[in-house]
Amino acid sequence: MVLKVFFPSCCSSAESGILIGRWISEQNSAVILAVVHFPFIPLQVKQYLSEVQRVTKVNVSVLGSWSNSKQEKEESLSEFLEDLGTIFSHEPWIQISKEGDSKFWSCSTLQKHSNNPKEEEILLVYYDQRKVMLSHLHPSLDTATSADCKADNASKLSAIFDTVAKSKILFMTDRYDDGPIKLTHWQSDGVEASIIMELMKQASVPACMLLTFLLSLISGICRSRVLKFWPLSFLWSKLSTCEQLGHRLQHLQVISSNKKAQNQTQLMRKANIFVSLLIDVALGILLMSWLYRKNRIGHLADTLIPVADHIAEELQDLLQWLMGAPAGLKMNRALDQVLGRFFLYHIHLWISYIHLMSPFIEMILWYVGLSACLGLTVALCILSDIIALLTFHIYCFYVYGARLYCLKIYGLSSLWRLFRGKKWNVLRQRVDSCSYDLDQLFIGTLLFTILLFLLPTTALYYLVFTLLRLLVVIVQGLIHLLVGLIDSLPLYSIILRLCRSYRLAAGVKFRVLEQQDGKPLRLLMQINPLSYGSVVQIYRLPTYSCYPKDSWTSLCKKLFLGELIYPWKHKGEKQD
Repeated sequence: MVLKVFFPSCCSSAESGILIGRWISEQNSAVILAVVHFPFIPLQVKQYLSEVQRVTKVNVSVLGSWSNSKQEKEESLSEFLEDLGTIFSHEPWIQISKEGDSKFWSCSTLQKHSNNPKEEEILLVYYDQRKVMLSHLHPSLDTATSADCKADNASKLSAIFDTVAKSKILFMTDRYDDGPIKLTHWQSDGVEASIIMELMKQASVPACMLLTFLLSLISGICRSRVLKFWPLSFLWSKLSTCEQLGHRLQHLQVISSNKKAQNQTQLMRKANIFVSLLIDVALGILLMSWLYRKNRIGHLADTLIPVADHIAEELQDLLQWLMGAPAGLKMNRALDQVLGRFFLYHIHLWISYIHLMSPFIEMILWYVGLSACLGLTVALCILSDIIALLTFHIYCFYVYGARLYCLKIYGLSSLWRLFRGKKWNVLRQRVDSCSYDLDQLFIGTLLFTILLFLLPTTALYYLVFTLLRLLVVIVQGLIHLLVGLIDSLPLYSIILRLCRSYRLAAGVKFRVLEQQDGKPLRLLMQINPLSYGSVVQIYRLPTYSCYPKDSWTSLCKKLFLGELIYPWKHKGEKQD
């Protein structure tokens, strides 16, 4: 049977001593964590390891001996290292020796308590202890491999990664400590630390306390009864700006929470939210500085009124075209004139409203521009709401046309059932047979004829205004896609994958090193990082959506039947 010894490459130059680590009997593997070099007292080593086991819950023990001599190996040292197996009594007792500067080591095992000792083939695997400890192993997302095989491989690797990660307390001692035990590991030359990070940790405590107080105050205002009255509650639930502010408020509450992250996933979520919020605010401040430079707000206000007038003129020309003979089609002239004048009157009201608001538009835009300091996503949501307000007349036209078209469609379908001797049973939600008298059939035929001949005129108006409404919805949808991208993109994870790819491990690969006859097989374990697509898939942040998630089939059905496509979700709708 093959004995696998995972040896940290940082310990290859350690002085002679004993190997401490974890023995994984299921895999017949030994994970070496550190080297305790001479001189030491065995009793103190046992007490130290028992304390480490109590804190880390990892079965850390003495696994064998390590000999590193620059000269020829002495016989007394060899006998002393073998005698250590009797003191610590681990089965099997692993002996690794390095002669001089040779890269080919001697490995052997002793089984003193076994009646039939078997010579085992030893596989020496080098690993980077720092990278393995700081990395987080993710489950495989490859669907081609069988689930049992993936679970088995993941459990074997996770046992090694968890052993190193949970033994963090073992790596907190270095050679500058005055303790009785001297260890060699990846931090034995000095514990890794950053003065800037320590200062940020100290400064984050009062900052989080202040932020928590402000957030509790804002949350109390948001939960007040004033916002539950009809006009404010309707605006708060329908405007995308309010939805985005509520979404960012939840993010701030997650960041400022004094509750410690329980696992790696929660920690990465907090970090992703913090970096996303930071970049969002930075982009918003850049946008605000660009808007207030060179009087761009004034130029934008001066451009807005002519654009609104031009859109209104184009709509008037479109209605004049519909009131004639559009594309050579013969329309019902009476209904055509009524609908055309009705919509022209609404355009006239809209133009009057725009010109009435024109003196205040620059001031409104000036204050709206200040909201960019809350983030680029807030500014984009405000832009979406401004587009919705400026195209409110198009939405009204769409609603009027859709209601008339829907009335005619459902009227024709009901009258068509009348011809076939059927009716819709409201209680049982099905079509039942029904007998009609001659008067009912006559009136039904008359109404069916009227609705059928008026349908092309209504359908044309409905088609034109639906296309205009879909154009506005597409523009708003693109803005919300950009907002959702900024909100959901795990920027911290992507930066971590770019700069320190080993922190996000998808698995490992083994590279065969140079071999020599009579020496154990040597492998180098390297970490396979997650792909960028997997990073986004695993760490993507949840986003809000104020638009209903209709399928293409459902959307086409609604458009054909004239049902309204609302730009928000209803309370009763269930979203996946």
